Amino acid sequence: MLTPEELERYARHIVLREVGGPGQAALRSSRVLVIGAGGLGAPVLMYLAATGVGTIGVADDDVVSLSNLQRQIIHATPDVGRPKVESAADKILSLNPHVTLRTHASRVTAANAMALIGSYDLVVDGSDNFATRYLVSDACFLAKKTLIAGALGVFDASLTTIRAHEKNAAGEFNPTYRCLFPEAPPPGTTPTCEEAGVLGALAGVLGSMMALEAIREIVGFGEGLVGRLVMIDARAMRFETLRYARDPSNPLNGDKPTIEDLSGHK
Repeated sequence: MLTPEELERYARHIVLREVGGPGQAALRSSRVLVIGAGGLGAPVLMYLAATGVGTIGVADDDVVSLSNLQRQIIHATPDVGRPKVESAADKILSLNPHVTLRTHASRVTAANAMALIGSYDLVVDGSDNFATRYLVSDACFLAKKTLIAGALGVFDASLTTIRAHEKNAAGEFNPTYRCLFPEAPPPGTTPTCEEAGVLGALAGVLGSMMALEAIREIVGFGEGLVGRLVMIDARAMRFETLRYARDPSNPLNGDKPTIEDLSGHK
């Protein structure tokens, strides 16, 4: 049961026919892990907390730097030098004390990914490198968890939802991250945000959309993004959606799967 304070706090959600009391209760009982407390993780964390997700985990081993503040709005100038998970925790709990927050001040690795992801219902990946994205997506498949995956470029961004451990209405497995991106680009071909720059507000747009997609998955309304990739072109202010399907040759749930654990990840 929601308390009188929670009923007032979430009143604008509860009056929505698509959410209502049952949807708000589902949010309250959900457990969401956010990978990264940076440009994407910042708005994800704030909106999930504001919307009443009951348990939020945040995994990040970095500390706040001055250059982060151009886009990582969960942190502030006095937080420079602090672990990002601690700074994020302060902001989240001041925003909504009804949230249970779990901080994981470590990088997600092959050694800890399964234990970390296994204690949550849904994972939102806001990492900034391909190695972590492949690791997290493989771990979510093995742990049978839904994954919201976002990626940010200089003036472009993309978003999809992956439920590769489940089958569609035709009885076929849903596509994996590896169906969409079979291989990571060669090292050095994709510049980091330090090298190429990043538009701060674009991180806010994509992070907010990732939070929205997580909320839709938890409450269960609208058409999800399984098998669909939303692409944003900030230069032209254009949004496009493409569909993608399972690749029978993918190594996770393909016809001859070869990935059974995370031993292939460093």
